[in-house]
Amino acid sequence: MFPLIVLLYQVSAVYSDSHSLRYYHTGVSAPGSGLPQFSAVGYVDDREIVNYNSDSGRIRPKVQWIEKVEEGFWEKETQKEKRNEAAMRSNVRVAMSRFNQTGGFHIFQMMHGCELRDDGNITGYQQYGYDGREFMALDTQTWTFVPTMAEALITTQKWNSPYLQMGEKYRNYLEIECIEYLMKYVENGREDLERRVRPQVKVSGQEKGDNMKLHCQVYGFHPRAVDVRWLNGEDEVHSYETTHVLPNPDGTYQIRVSAEVTPKDGDRYSCYVDHSSLEGPMTIMWEPKKSSVWVIAVVVAVVNVALLSIGGFLLYRRRNLRIQDGRYFGRILRVVQ
Repeated sequence: MFPLIVLLYQVSAVYSDSHSLRYYHTGVSAPGSGLPQFSAVGYVDDREIVNYNSDSGRIRPKVQWIEKVEEGFWEKETQKEKRNEAAMRSNVRVAMSRFNQTGGFHIFQMMHGCELRDDGNITGYQQYGYDGREFMALDTQTWTFVPTMAEALITTQKWNSPYLQMGEKYRNYLEIECIEYLMKYVENGREDLERRVRPQVKVSGQEKGDNMKLHCQVYGFHPRAVDVRWLNGEDEVHSYETTHVLPNPDGTYQIRVSAEVTPKDGDRYSCYVDHSSLEGPMTIMWEPKKSSVWVIAVVVAVVNVALLSIGGFLLYRRRNLRIQDGRYFGRILRVVQ
């Protein structure tokens, strides 16, 4: 995805073998922004599978196993994206007119997809956004579109009207066609999508006055779904911050969860990690460093020992030199006499 694109929907992979198929369509108001005027990206779970943009004019596979499709698939999908490109250009112009904008850089997005959970339940979603904010979304309980800003009200009224009923039309795609494609893709790419790589965990602490900032870095795991939290004994530490799950170059993932605490006697902080590659959750204890008083005491003791050693050595040298000097001057005096 391009840096300026805001993901309108973040799939929460709670189930280890749940799978999702998502498409992101993005149109920009003017060329010269560093982005194609139109782009479409498809994902199965977290893996990018196809990519199309107005510069190349062709849809391209991004993983090898997606190429196991019927003959003529790529030409058909390319023509579909060309139609989507024309529709997205129109969407950008309409959105600009709704906001009384005649120029400038603006971005319109549409995301749709479906999810098949490991318990057999399915769900779908379709959302639209403008300039990084949600514009409208499909309510999959009523299968009607709901505006999330006033400028989208005209569109939702039209799409929900009896003569269009756009929600019902999308329902057929999301609940049937999308799921069929998802199952086909998962079967082709199962070895890649469902591989298990155990996470590695590193815990550390950073002093902040009287408080301690605890960090739990979890990395190198696959699939993406993971549960990471800080515990104090068996109680969860609620005041924490977490990064998004981020991809690594090798196809694995990483995440960091931090918590700011005020350690007290009897506290036992640990990082809890649960992942589908593990037989059961694991906890990594945070071991605080020895107190600075203890360290200072050790340093003072070492310095004292060193000083005593140096003092003894100098005393020995002085005494030895005095003896040697006596002999030396004695010989000189005797020569002079």
